[in-house]
This record gives sequence, C-alpha cells and structure tokens, in this order.
Amino acid sequence: MKLRQKFIFLAIAPLILALCAIALFIRQQAVTLAQQQRATIQQAYLATKQAELEHYVELASHAIAHLTASGRKDPATLEEAKRVLASLSFGNDGYFFVYDLNGRNLMHPRQPELVGRDLWNLHDQFGAPTIQNLIAVARKGGGLVRYNWAKPSSGVAAPKLGYVVPIADWGWMMGSGLYLDDVDAALAKVDVQQSKNIETTMWWIAGLAILAALAIGASGLALNVSESRVADAKLKVLAQRVVDSQETERARLSRDLHDGISQWLVSIKLQIEAGVIRLAGNAEQQQQARASFERTAEELNKVLGEVRRISHDLRPTLLDDMGLGAALEHLAEEFSQHSGMPVSFTAAGRVEKLPQVVGTVLFRIAQEALTNIERHAHASTISLSLERRRQELTLAVADDGAGFDTEDVAVHPQRGIGLRNMMERLDAIGGALRIASSNTGTTVRATVDLSHWNHDD
Repeated sequence: MKLRQKFIFLAIAPLILALCAIALFIRQQAVTLAQQQRATIQQAYLATKQAELEHYVELASHAIAHLTASGRKDPATLEEAKRVLASLSFGNDGYFFVYDLNGRNLMHPRQPELVGRDLWNLHDQFGAPTIQNLIAVARKGGGLVRYNWAKPSSGVAAPKLGYVVPIADWGWMMGSGLYLDDVDAALAKVDVQQSKNIETTMWWIAGLAILAALAIGASGLALNVSESRVADAKLKVLAQRVVDSQETERARLSRDLHDGISQWLVSIKLQIEAGVIRLAGNAEQQQQARASFERTAEELNKVLGEVRRISHDLRPTLLDDMGLGAALEHLAEEFSQHSGMPVSFTAAGRVEKLPQVVGTVLFRIAQEALTNIERHAHASTISLSLERRRQELTLAVADDGAGFDTEDVAVHPQRGIGLRNMMERLDAIGGALRIASSNTGTTVRATVDLSHWNHDD
C-alpha cells in the first residue's frame, strides 16, 4: 500500500469508527426508548383493563345486591342470584363465574360442564394453581389476579386478568376476567414497528458512512493524482522524520512520565464513575457525588500543574545557558517550593563546562531521583551534590526517607521503572549508577568518566 493510500485509509478509518460508535449508541438509545415505550403502553393497557374489570364486577355486585342484602340463604334465593349473574355478559368472552370457598364451581355460563365440579386442584399449563389463587385473593377481601384460562370463543388458553370479590354470607367467590391476548397482540405490533424503525435508522447511518467514505476516498485520490512521484518522495522523507522524532520523544517521555499522571487519571476515572453511580441514588448519595466531583476537579488541577511542570522540565534553558550546576541549583529550589521538602545543593570542582549530552543525562537523573523521593520516600530532608575529580563526574542524591528493597524492585516487572530509566541513560554515555538504600534513607550516585568524551578540561 502506497503512502498516499495509507493517508486516505487513515482518514476514512476514524470516520467509519466514529460512525459505528454513533450507530451503536443510537441503536442502544433506540432500544432503550422502545422498551420504555412498550412498558408505558403495556401499563396503560393494563390500567384500562383493570378499571374496566373493576367496574364490571361492581355492576354485577349491584345487580344481586337486593338478594345478598335480604339475609336469605335458601336455594331459591341462591339460584336467583346465579341466574342474574349468568345473564350478565360483555363482549364475546366476558362473563361472570361463582365458586364456593372450597373450589367447587357453582355457576359458569360459558362452560356449563364445569358446574358442580371440584376444581380446587386445577393447574394451568405453567403449573400455577388457578382456583386456589383466586380463592386466596377473595379471602383477603378481593382484588386482581393474573392467570391463564381457556378462551370460550377459541378454546385456546390465553393470559387473563381476573377480579374477584367474596360474598361472605353465602360462602361464595364471585368474579370476572378480561383476556389479555389483544394486549399482547398490540404490543407485538409495537415491537415490530419499533424494530423496523431501528433497522431503517441503521441502514441510513450505514449508507451515510459508505457515501462519506467514498467521498473521502475519491477526494484523496483526486488530490494525489498530480505530481504523485514528487509527493511520494517528500512523504517518505517526512514520514521517516516523523517516525524518528516520535520514537525519540516517546523514549524520552517514557523515562519521565512512567506512572505519575496515569495514576492520577485512574483515580479521577474511579471517582467520576463512583460519582455517576451515586447521582442515581438518594439525596445523601447525590451530595457525596458532588463532593466526589469537587475532589476530582482538584485532582485535575494537580494533573494540569504536573503537565505544565513536566513540559517546562523537558528542556530547561539554564542547562544550555549556564551549565549543569546552575540548572541543578534551580531544580533544587523549584522542587523545594512545589513539594515542601527542603533540598540542599552543593557543587565542587570544575562543573561549569561539560559535554552537553552528559549534562542532559545527569539533569534527567536528578529529576527522576527527586520525583521518586517525592512519591515514595516520605523524606524530610534531601541533599543534591555535583562533584568533579579530574575526569570523574559524580552526581549524588540522598534522602532520609523510608528506603526500599533494591533487589525486589530490580526484578519486579511493574516497579523500578524510574531506576531502569536512570540506568539506561547512564549506559548510553558509558556511566554507572549505584544505589544504597535502607530504612534510614537512600543514596543514588551517578558517575561518568569524562575521559571518554572529546572535551577540553
């Protein structure tokens, strides 16, 4: 693949990824909205059915109220009540039924074969004890019951919403029900329509993505047709320079920024996630969320300060203008100010004119050592010294902190990154690093033999 084709691909790929992410987000939101809409419609349907059903049962109770209020329990009165209830109906499958509290059917206008039968142990196809559940609700004073029952018009079992009330003086349970298969059918139509809408939206997004990719590809090819050979040559040189500069910058930054900012950002991420979860809770949790976000803002300010400090430290002008000694003295003062740890600096010997690469390496090692002390040592005093004896230049950084196990850090894959960075820097210029650490403090000593460098003493 030619370089210009790679650039076109790199232009199209993020667009496709972004559109895919947008499509997934839109689809997820559409599905969530569809589910909420379905639940709302279902709730509205059921609320209507419940109100309708309660009204029907109330009318039936009024129809036999003169009989139940008479106080009579003779067979003629009971038969008259059954006759009145049997004559009441609504719709094709709306009727009233009567059971005694032992589960025996006393009246069923649509299924007369059930009259007189003991249905206490009747279960539906899902194993639910239908009559027992109805009687249990009636004994509690009446109410709504969901169950399955054969539909008289079709003979097929369907979900049903029933409402039962007790007639205590006669030991009866009277009730009625509405079949819910029409609700399920309406919801199924809603589901189909919503699925079609979501699918149509996804096709539109896919079409736009394809058109955008084709437009970008065509534009890129049109722009690269003319003077392609000259452009290729320039791009190859530029790409090589970019790669070289990136690798150099990454190597340098990997030594300086190995864990500080990332730890802060992980902490910020966890606090934000915890805050988002608490926002959905009660008032106290929301107050905790606000406090968490305030702490997150403070940590972000610290991260910004750290970024500014690191960007300033990438290449201090004092190192080029005044030399390593002046740069280290300024580093000690600056570190004391922002960390609150006093740092004393001393210089001995001819340290004014040194090879530039040596000065840079030792300055970076001093930065790394001070950073490690600030993060891990919990020291109260720090000393920084630079000494030259003939051709041997030594940088020493000492603290009175907690110390660490140098062997354990050396073999641990996730620790000691800063120390390895120091060693790699010194190896590159032929220097040596020695570390002495105990529970009373740590001393980092970097030594460079200047005789290896072509420099006048």
